[in-house]
Amino acid sequence: MKFFIDTANIEEIKEAGSWGVLDGVTTNPSLMAKESGKSFEEMVKEICSIVNGPISVEETKEKAGDIVKEAVELSKIHKNIVVKVPITEEGLKAMKELRKKGVKTNCTLVFSANQALMAAKAGANYVSVFVGRLDDIGENGMDVVRETVECFRKQNIKAEIIVASVRNTEHVTEAAKSGAEIATIPFGVMKEMVRHSLTDAGIKKFMEDWKKVKK
Repeated sequence: MKFFIDTANIEEIKEAGSWGVLDGVTTNPSLMAKESGKSFEEMVKEICSIVNGPISVEETKEKAGDIVKEAVELSKIHKNIVVKVPITEEGLKAMKELRKKGVKTNCTLVFSANQALMAAKAGANYVSVFVGRLDDIGENGMDVVRETVECFRKQNIKAEIIVASVRNTEHVTEAAKSGAEIATIPFGVMKEMVRHSLTDAGIKKFMEDWKKVKK
């Protein structure tokens, strides 16, 4: 399974990239708004210079024609750009046209297997299922991921499933177990994935014992 980082923070991207585990980046307008001092295009170009993989940036229009126009312009920033398009009727129309134009799309804000199927049918390259937000309303987000994976496998659908809105390390484990191709993970959760109390205790003990060894 591929690991994407869900952030627009350059320092977080650089740090996660230095670990050798990063395959891509996902951003959205909310994440971009948290960062300051640089223009949108400057931030995107810098991210693309750090990570050699898919970089998802979100379009901000509502009508299909406007979505297509903006997505085409975004795709010109860098060859690795993937344009995030919400799952709406207009979004479906736009993804169909963008597929013809060779612009890669990531269908976002997906909360059901049916939405995922529609997005893939329209031409999305990636489908982002938001597990955390489903959990927030009392549903099991990972059940939707597992259902979507099963549908895609049985129907031989090539779009890749991104497990998004990840809130904890268990979401990542379950994403891997489900067979989803990608999890996009906040930096804080990535750090938690590396750590374990027994690892910390083991390192401490080894270092204490090493001090007793004759040099």
